[in-house]
Amino acid sequence: MASDHSAARNEFFKELKPRCVAIINLAVRAPDKKVSAKELLNLVEDLYSVLDRQLNADASVLDEKLAEYVFFPLSNILRNQQEYPVRLIELTIKCLRVLIQYGWKAKISQDLSQQLLIFLTFIIGGVPGQKRKDPIPEETELESFATLTVLIKVTGSSPAGAAALVQENAVPALGHAVSLVLDAITDGRTPDIRLEALRTLDSLVIAIRDQAALATFLPGIVSSLSQLLTPPAALKNQRRVLVGGINALRDILTKVLGDLKVMGIIRGQTSKGDERGSESGVLTPPWLKATTAKIKLALANVLKLRNADPVDVRSALERLCITLLDECHQSLAECTFILVESAMILADDENKKSVLETSLIDLARIYPELGDTIKTAIYNWVTSLPRLMQSSDDRIKQQAIRNLIKGQHFITTLQIDSSTLDDSLATSLRDSATTLVLSSKSSHMSELLSNNIELNMDVARRDQLNTFPPILIAQETERPTRTALLDFLSKVGSVSQQTKLADDLLNYARESTGPSQIASYWLTFELVKASLSQHSDLDDFLDLSSAADPSDESESIFQELYSFSVAVLDSQVETDDIDWRLQAQTLEITTFAASRLKESFRPELIDVLYPITTFLGSGVPKLRDHAIICLNSIASSCGYKNVTDLIIDNVDYMVNSVSLRLNTFDISPASTQVLRMMVKLTGPQLIPYLDDVIASIFAALDNYHGYPLFVESLFSVLTEVVQQGSQSDHLLLEAVKSSAKDHRKNLQPVISLEDINSTLSSRIERRDKRRLEELGEITEPHPKHPWKGKEPARDVPGEEDEPSAEVEKPPPPKTPTFKILARITDLTQHYLTSPTPTLRKSLLDLLATVCPALSPDEEAFLPLVNSIWPVLVERLYDSEPFVVTSACKALAALCQSAGDFLNTRIKTEWWDNLGNWCRKVKADATHSVSKKRVQTRSNKQDHGLLIPIRSRNGIEGKEPSKAVEVSSNSGLGKFTQVAQVWEAVQELLVAVVSFVQIDDDVFDQILLLLADTLETNTEARAALEAVDPDAVWLLMCERGMVEPMEKPVLAGVTFVDVWGG
Repeated sequence: MASDHSAARNEFFKELKPRCVAIINLAVRAPDKKVSAKELLNLVEDLYSVLDRQLNADASVLDEKLAEYVFFPLSNILRNQQEYPVRLIELTIKCLRVLIQYGWKAKISQDLSQQLLIFLTFIIGGVPGQKRKDPIPEETELESFATLTVLIKVTGSSPAGAAALVQENAVPALGHAVSLVLDAITDGRTPDIRLEALRTLDSLVIAIRDQAALATFLPGIVSSLSQLLTPPAALKNQRRVLVGGINALRDILTKVLGDLKVMGIIRGQTSKGDERGSESGVLTPPWLKATTAKIKLALANVLKLRNADPVDVRSALERLCITLLDECHQSLAECTFILVESAMILADDENKKSVLETSLIDLARIYPELGDTIKTAIYNWVTSLPRLMQSSDDRIKQQAIRNLIKGQHFITTLQIDSSTLDDSLATSLRDSATTLVLSSKSSHMSELLSNNIELNMDVARRDQLNTFPPILIAQETERPTRTALLDFLSKVGSVSQQTKLADDLLNYARESTGPSQIASYWLTFELVKASLSQHSDLDDFLDLSSAADPSDESESIFQELYSFSVAVLDSQVETDDIDWRLQAQTLEITTFAASRLKESFRPELIDVLYPITTFLGSGVPKLRDHAIICLNSIASSCGYKNVTDLIIDNVDYMVNSVSLRLNTFDISPASTQVLRMMVKLTGPQLIPYLDDVIASIFAALDNYHGYPLFVESLFSVLTEVVQQGSQSDHLLLEAVKSSAKDHRKNLQPVISLEDINSTLSSRIERRDKRRLEELGEITEPHPKHPWKGKEPARDVPGEEDEPSAEVEKPPPPKTPTFKILARITDLTQHYLTSPTPTLRKSLLDLLATVCPALSPDEEAFLPLVNSIWPVLVERLYDSEPFVVTSACKALAALCQSAGDFLNTRIKTEWWDNLGNWCRKVKADATHSVSKKRVQTRSNKQDHGLLIPIRSRNGIEGKEPSKAVEVSSNSGLGKFTQVAQVWEAVQELLVAVVSFVQIDDDVFDQILLLLADTLETNTEARAALEAVDPDAVWLLMCERGMVEPMEKPVLAGVTFVDVWGG
């Protein structure tokens, strides 16, 4: 083995020798250094490659003797380093580092190490006290620091070398080296230089074994490291630099101020090992006191990094705090609080640490006073939480809450019990949540009142569960703060502690008002949910039925919370002063109760279902959304398929609640809104149950008919009932449905030759049959039934004559839905004269909806028509155009439904008022359109232009205004009120002609009114032609609306040219 090592050494020497000789020749004997620099650079680079290759193969071959041999030629280069390029010096330093680290090692001579220390510091910093004119490249500086690190390590690895570093003659060089290292740490040009300078500092701390010397350098080292690690400048550095700086600070403090190192000073005594320091006057109690004060300031700056995000930086800081608390427990006692607080903040509960690694909890168990410090720190966090919640920086809020979560972990783990802390926590949580609620940038759109509330049926009928959107601290930027607070509430102590906090907050919520009540209410709910959740998780693993169950307290608090919520729900029906956010919270709590009780919650619906549905009529959109989600969730929890089934199954409670308020005149907009939403939500299924409610509404209308807005609100419910009832499958019996009539007038079929032939044939057959009967050639068969007309009259007592006709059957019974719709229809006649135009329009729309639904049962419907006709027709002459339009639509629906029953009424009204009114409406519409047309044409001077049209007398000319009196409205004209009224009147006239049998005189006038639209209005033309197609054709022919027909051609016959062609 030795022979192999020797052989390898000899081979290595043979490679080194020629290169070393060549370097000597060029470095010593070359007359011009600059000329030989390039060749010398190649030789040194080749020498380094040989050294590196050998290190990779077997580093033990390079010993101190070979190192001396290689160093000799290199020393000549170093001696004249100013005459060579920097690249050559850098390569030489790299070779020198290899020689120090693998060649000399600890055997390097003190003189050589001293010289190399001076040389390397000169390369890095130049002449001491002078500013360097030509800075060296970054690579050269980095290599110099790496070589300096290796040099200090190998020098300090031996007792003699370590002692030589702090000798009196070596202290200036060492001090200069320390200064350069600290400058590079704070002002290094690259992160690599700073990191290498930190490694050099670590080697210096390890190499200097003299406490007094190290204590002398301590202030400068701590000051530079503090400058490196103090935010915000520290955040500009790379993480590895920060981690290196933190580790260096930890090492220097434990090396100088460790309890074992300064134990003698602390006790007022001087140990034998500290005699030298004592004599020098450095390691003294005053020095320790002054140093500790400065270290405290430095740590206060450095530990600001505890809020940094990088995990490795936080881990290094935590290790710094734990190490100082452990090894410098007495010497840095003044820093205990800041170190404990920082260690708590930096604690990472998610990543489990090794059991061999000391933690703050371990130290607290070793040093009881740390437990008091932990409790004090948490108390400070708790009391300062409301103040921090006022910050505009959300990160500060979230960090404060995360700190409390970690503090709660320490309290639970160390089993710290403090009533003062518990009381302050409840107050702090309440004040903090109130601050967050007040500072929350809530959207003003969520609180805008809406007078026209519509329920989104698709949302309300969805079967899937929805989660409630947050209503407190709900903005997107506030979500992380809300999440952190909820996380803290879920981890705040044991179940009993959470229950106690919830109890305190609930008591405060009962007595307070405003945002503080909302915040306390919300916190109570979240704490109760957390305590019940913890108990549920515990039940999965343990059976504590025989022991005292802490969940009983949680259940008790939840029952109190639910009772308070029901009280809030009930009170909201009577007052509008309650904050909508409090009401939304009650909905969430009720939903949570339903999710826990499942179908057992159904009896509670008696108290809560009606108040919940009142929120469907709220003017706050978010509250309405909450109500919809609440209803969906309760329906699912209670075992219903959807909300419709939920309300139908509990309709008696709902209807009774509404009826009670209507009967006691405790009427509010919420009552009518709830009823309207119920009807809209459940559809036709609910209507049969509303007979008492409809009666109550009628009574309310009688008592409050002088309040137009309220009457309109009640009729909005009736309108919804009509709309849903009209769609019901149970509105009419099947027999009534089958007897429904279609009153539309159809065009009489044209008689063909086949029809004439068939008619004549039947007449001839009947004539022949009568002739044969007269001749007696046809014998009738024996009758199978008696001739009723020939039976003798019998006058037998007690025996009635057989009736000559069938007995009239009683009318079929009416369905409940039909009865309700009929009552509503009959009621409208009393309110069609209301002074409120919107109510009149609403009632007219109601009639337009209900008439087609009731018309199949003519026996019940026609009397209603007779009742409402007088007031309905009067609405045609209303002062409001939109009411007139609705009246036309309602009358059109009535004509379609009643048919010829309106014949006499239409005729009478036409000759009294309707005919003249229709002509006036047409004239107004024509005037509004033609006025603008005349103004437009006046500049063109086309008054003499005639439009040719065909007539029975041939081609005639008519003025433009007479040719087409009413053209199709274009531009903005068709959107004017008069134009819209005329369109509605046209629809009414078409309905009259289509469904009502009218006199010829009335038909002719209607035909003239609609004449100008026959070309474009196909519906009107079809309706008129169904009554009298010849009159329609003749009128259109006179007005030039019919294309000329070709004159027929027949041999021997000459046809008159009626077209004048």
